[in-house]
Amino acid sequence: MRRTVSVVLVSLLWTSGLCAQTLDLRAYRIVDLTHPFDEQTIYWPTSPSKFELKQLASGKTVGGYFYSSYTLCTPEHGGTHLDAPLHFAEGHPSIGNVPLDRLMGPAVVIDISKQAGGDPLYRLTQDDVAAFERAHGKIAPGAIVLLRTDWSRFWPNVKQYLGDDTPGDASKLKFPGYGVEAARLLVEERKVAVLGIDTASIDYGPSTDYMAHRIGAAQNVVNLENLTGLSDLPPTGATVIALPMKIAKGSGGPVRVVALLPK
Repeated sequence: MRRTVSVVLVSLLWTSGLCAQTLDLRAYRIVDLTHPFDEQTIYWPTSPSKFELKQLASGKTVGGYFYSSYTLCTPEHGGTHLDAPLHFAEGHPSIGNVPLDRLMGPAVVIDISKQAGGDPLYRLTQDDVAAFERAHGKIAPGAIVLLRTDWSRFWPNVKQYLGDDTPGDASKLKFPGYGVEAARLLVEERKVAVLGIDTASIDYGPSTDYMAHRIGAAQNVVNLENLTGLSDLPPTGATVIALPMKIAKGSGGPVRVVALLPK
């Protein structure tokens, strides 16, 4: 039987074996929410290294065919990446143990780009969440919450994106993020699966206690940071898939994030 991989993304068989559901890619627009990894990838100022891609081979072999191979090296937390709960919660799941059903689900996009445009240190508030829910309905358990600040427009300019480009110094950063009470509402009351953002951290730039990270990690919420393309998503209706490399004991790692939008 001819394969239809180009048409069907997923086939979910019910345990009864009587029914099947398919996701037809022709009915969706696919949006890439991931920055490329290269020499311009932005990392936290205290990171001891950056992205490295070294060529091992490139060219024709003695057999006459082309062959290329590279070695890569990157810190866990840089570029578009995922934070596992282990990042801020001892004994909680590593990136290799995060359940897959937390990495795929309905997206909720909260837009604070106007507020952040007037205040680079703006933090999402409970009132912002309440306003969103009045307009679009209550945020459901298991949702993937993406906070749109439009900070990705500064990528890859380190000084504009992070607010400071002093090597090795993270004390002068300026960018928006999640407020503590808003994070607590989303994590502890709405029971969301993911907190994502198009800045370098879900905690705003000057944070020294990283409470949004800590609140989420305690409840096994994962984070998606350094996203891009959130302006292409509606407030609700998209499905996000965020699959990182399965690093068994990692606290995080690079991730390819895509959104499926019904046409």
